[in-house]
Amino acid sequence: MTTSLHDLTAQELSEAYRTKELSPVEVTKAILTRIETCEPALNAMYIISAETALESAASSERRWRDGTGLSPIDGVPITVKDLIATTGDPTPVGTAAADFTPATVDQPPAARVREAGCVILGKTTMPDYGMLASGVSSLHGTTRNPWNTQRNTAGSSSGAGAGIAAGYGPLALGTDIGGSVRLPAAYNGIFALKPSLGRVPIYPPYLGRTTGPMTRTVIDSAMLMNTLTKPDARDFMCLPYDPRDWATIEHEVRGKRLGLLAEIGVGIPPQPAVRKTIEASAKLFEDAGAIVEPVPPFLTQEMLEGLDLFFQSRLLSDVERLPEERQAKILPFIVEWCHRADERRAVDALRALAQIMLMREKSVAAIQGYDFLISPTSPITAYSADEPAPGSDPMNPFGHIVFTAPFNMSEQPAASICAGYDDDGLPIGLQIVGHRFDDAGVMMMAKAYEEIRPEMKPWPDPK
Repeated sequence: MTTSLHDLTAQELSEAYRTKELSPVEVTKAILTRIETCEPALNAMYIISAETALESAASSERRWRDGTGLSPIDGVPITVKDLIATTGDPTPVGTAAADFTPATVDQPPAARVREAGCVILGKTTMPDYGMLASGVSSLHGTTRNPWNTQRNTAGSSSGAGAGIAAGYGPLALGTDIGGSVRLPAAYNGIFALKPSLGRVPIYPPYLGRTTGPMTRTVIDSAMLMNTLTKPDARDFMCLPYDPRDWATIEHEVRGKRLGLLAEIGVGIPPQPAVRKTIEASAKLFEDAGAIVEPVPPFLTQEMLEGLDLFFQSRLLSDVERLPEERQAKILPFIVEWCHRADERRAVDALRALAQIMLMREKSVAAIQGYDFLISPTSPITAYSADEPAPGSDPMNPFGHIVFTAPFNMSEQPAASICAGYDDDGLPIGLQIVGHRFDDAGVMMMAKAYEEIRPEMKPWPDPK
């Protein structure tokens, strides 16, 4: 069966451009058609930049023809998350309360992919301020899961995750401060890497916040990392530049020590299908020669509540600066959630930060003695599309991010890769966590798992 142009990987497109079997223009046209077909069902795009995308594709086509390609991913289509500023586009961060002033400059990740010649198709949706791990937004509406449009995409890189699964190009940029590339990867059956803090320059940098690649294959993310990791002085928290070729992935499993974190201690317990799938993944690693041992839970309710209060306070400080008429436009769930911090004292916020630092300590301690940790990415599969969080309770919005958020706070690299499906055919994500700065190791283990995992289902065709 012939593969549709919208289903080709970045690696396949790069080779086809090099050999002149395909042109960036015909590929871009095909993917724009795919977006037009699927958007009524998914609502994954905030801006579709068809005209500028085709202009960019034509320029790339000329470069490939003349042998002057800017990079291996020159001409490869990519989407960019709403909150990553792109020149000339508003950056409303998912909320109707935004002022919609167009950005005057690309933020670092967008600048890097533009310099590499990628064709930016447009901007993807996200929830208000990125403070929900769901696809519900006061501005964008509800973004839906292509595997089942009645189910959630997770978030906050909701449109990016849905778009990759649906064939909106092979590359997407997402951001992650508590699971926001990994949770959409899990719910949408794709791959995503949350790099070590500072590995990919961003602006403005913030505690735990990263930009990461979202793709269908590990090698596509590796190709994108070659571009994203290039230096940018605007990120004053960035790591020293690592000039390695991320796309050269050696993936030896034999002898690796893996800690299996099947339970984390708080939040929503893993569903039986999720636990079964992650334990089966551990067995696959063992069969490939790895040493797998159980790791005890380390997250406490106090740590989770500390994280919750910290982010309530952070958002409330921004919300209170807005005029009342703009505050009234924010998603009510988010308003109710952040105003829980109203009656708390400064000392409570400081104690919350102390709990985050304890979370960081315990996360780093959990991997000691092991090369990597493996766990569920999410304890559940995709919940109802219209819910801002499972159960829609602003008093308890973080029960499904308990496996991901600790590794933002600890700055450790972590990836999510599809490990199987539940009885309803919804994807289940395996999380692979590395030591701080060992992004290449996480990519290596993900690539190894990609080659030994069970056969994956065909990509969904939402319409």
